Formats: sequence, C-alpha cells, structure tokens
Amino acid sequence: MTAPLTPDAEALQAARNRRGIAAMVVAMALFITTDTLSKLARADMPPGQVMTLRGVFALVFALGLAAAMGELPRLPLAFRPPVLRRAMAELAVAMTFLTVLGHLPLADLTAIGQSAPLMIAVYLAVSGTEVMGWRRWASVAVGFAGVLLVLKPGAQSFNAYTALAVVCAMLVAARDLLTRSVPREVPSVLILAATTISVLLGGLVMGLFETWAPLTGRSLLILAGAALFVTGGNYFIITAFRGVEVGVVAPFRYSVIVMAVLYGLAVFGEVPDLFTLVGALLIGGSGAYTLHRERVRARERAPQRAA
Repeated sequence: MTAPLTPDAEALQAARNRRGIAAMVVAMALFITTDTLSKLARADMPPGQVMTLRGVFALVFALGLAAAMGELPRLPLAFRPPVLRRAMAELAVAMTFLTVLGHLPLADLTAIGQSAPLMIAVYLAVSGTEVMGWRRWASVAVGFAGVLLVLKPGAQSFNAYTALAVVCAMLVAARDLLTRSVPREVPSVLILAATTISVLLGGLVMGLFETWAPLTGRSLLILAGAALFVTGGNYFIITAFRGVEVGVVAPFRYSVIVMAVLYGLAVFGEVPDLFTLVGALLIGGSGAYTLHRERVRARERAPQRAA
C-alpha cells in the first residue's frame, strides 16, 4: 500500500495546489479577456477573418514561447496523429465558438461552454470507462437543468446560435478527451503550436467564403491582444495542472462564469436575466461537485492500485 504523506510532503503538495489554483484563476481571466476582445472584433469582421488574423499573431507568440523553452528542434512531434486529431477538434471549437460569439451574450455562451466536463462524465460512464454512482448522476442532471435554464428552449431567445453553442460545448468535451491520447513526451507548447496552426489554416479556408472587412489599427491591436491573451491562457492552464491534485484545482475553472458576467456587463452592457444567473450557478456547482466525487473515488482506488 502507498505510504501516507509526511508533513513536509503534505506542505509541499498544499503549496503546489495553491500555485495551481492561482494559475487556474489567471488562466480563466486571460481566456475570458480573449473572448471579450474576439467579440469586439466580431462586431466588425466575419469569423474566418478573426480566426486568421488572430491565428497569425498567436502563431508568432506560440513559436516564440517554444523557442524560449528550447523546444523548436522537436517541432515534428507536433504533427503526430494524436496531436493532429486534438488540433482538428480545437479547430472545430474555434469555428463554432467564433460564429456564435457574434450572436449570443458572453455570459450565456460561457455558461453553456462550462457544461463540457459534465458531458465528459456522461461519455465516460456510458462507454464503461468509469462507473458513476447515483450522486454523480444526480449532479450531472442538475448541471444539464442549468444548461436548459440558460438556453430557455421554446423562448424567443432560443435559436440556431444557442443550439450551436451546445454543439461547441460538445466539441470542447471531445477535444479534452482527445488530449488524453497525446503521448506524454510531446511538450505542451508543441501541442499549442499544432493547435494554433490548425486554427490559422481553418480561418484561411473560411475566409475564402467571406467578404473581409477593411483592417484598421484598432482592429489589429484588438486581435493582437486576443492572440497574446489566449497564448498566456494556454500557458497558465498547463501550469495549473502540473504536480497538483486535479480535484482541488479544477473546480476553480468555474470562476470564468463570474468573470463573463462582469465583462459582459462592463464592456457590452449585457445584463444577464435570472434564468441565466440561476443556470450558471447550477452548472458551476454541478461541475465542481462532479470533480469532487472524482477526487474522492481516486483516493478510494489508490490503495487498490498500490496493492
């Protein structure tokens, strides 16, 4: 059986968890800032143009980060099939997200997107990969009830774009599942580079069927800022999960829902209705509880694996 942690080891793990929590909150702040800037750009540009121009800046930042970390000589690892499959999933996420971003309030889209961990839990249970007890099933049901509150099916606000937001959340879940298949020897920064390249190329293809808007200094500055923040967000999200207890750190991803409400109100004047607020609370609470149960089950299985 696994020996219990010594006091020094427990203190070290607690420090790592605090670092992970701080990195997670920073990552969420950077991601929602990226979404806000991208939404500003979408007011003047079609999604393919935003993907392409933001992708150019992001590729420069990603390759610069890879060079700083000394990983450029290993760039061919970014083109392994598991990495490319994940990159294609990320491309689909970017295409649907940027399409919806111009038509839905930021808080609504963010809340719906946070249902992805619930979808992953259901997939793992249905596929037989993991066993879910009644508590987790009940938590998932509460989370999806929250999604319905945000979507408000049957109301005038429900349209093709709200349905596409759900598809986007499903694609996020698929991307996160595909991440598990990426070999450990592939550095995270090279996964980021492959993702950036795929999104850039996808934007160029979409751009063939769009009429691009004239570029201004303001629009280029907005897109450069969005690219910088999304690159930083990816770096901090990687840092957040290094050497930590995932069940402790992961629930802090739901802090992005609060940030989305504040950004939407401050930048776009979007005031979320009561259904959106209650739905977001249900999604966040359900996701946090689901991650808590995963942590509990992992601790229960640890002695069995050790034996």
